Amino acid sequence: MPQGIRMSLVPVLLASGVACAGRSQSSSSAAPIADTASSPASSGPAPASPRLDSTWLVSDAAGKTATLSLVVTRPAGSPSALINGHRAGGARVVVPLHWTVKWNWRNDDPGAAHSLVVMTQREKLPLEGGRSAFSNAMSRSVTAGLSTGQADQTTFEAEEGGWYWLMCGVPTHAINGEWIELRVDPDASSASVRIKQP
Repeated sequence: MPQGIRMSLVPVLLASGVACAGRSQSSSSAAPIADTASSPASSGPAPASPRLDSTWLVSDAAGKTATLSLVVTRPAGSPSALINGHRAGGARVVVPLHWTVKWNWRNDDPGAAHSLVVMTQREKLPLEGGRSAFSNAMSRSVTAGLSTGQADQTTFEAEEGGWYWLMCGVPTHAINGEWIELRVDPDASSASVRIKQP
């Protein structure tokens, strides 16, 4: 990744309800984390000033659960589909070690099938999705994908700390940019989303 990319902490708005898959959920209070580590796939400057965005992550410190609402879209002119408006690692989801991660995922791209799988970061993105890093950390039909309007839900435990790709498993989609990062952080006390700033 380019060295000039700056990260900003996007703490979770913990005191309010957040719509998630059509229902309101609230989370308990916890302090936002300060993750200064950089992923093996990128290195860059320290995080910049925080910006709130609680629309797609609910962090429940008491229940040790992070709930994600994820939507794949493909705006005209975009080089790849976007996961919640981000591509090529432009967003990082941070969850504490041993937390339960739940996602509600939907394909809103009218032009292609998509999927979602958590895979361990290596030197290169894989050509297609394979075995997930955690048991059940994938949508149905990982390589075939789900068609427009289809949705999937999954739950898994973030049982090993490290850096992961939250990526589309359909062949060539991830290497074209359809991925964001997942950091399972043993030092984190709550879940958060960090958005990279150009």
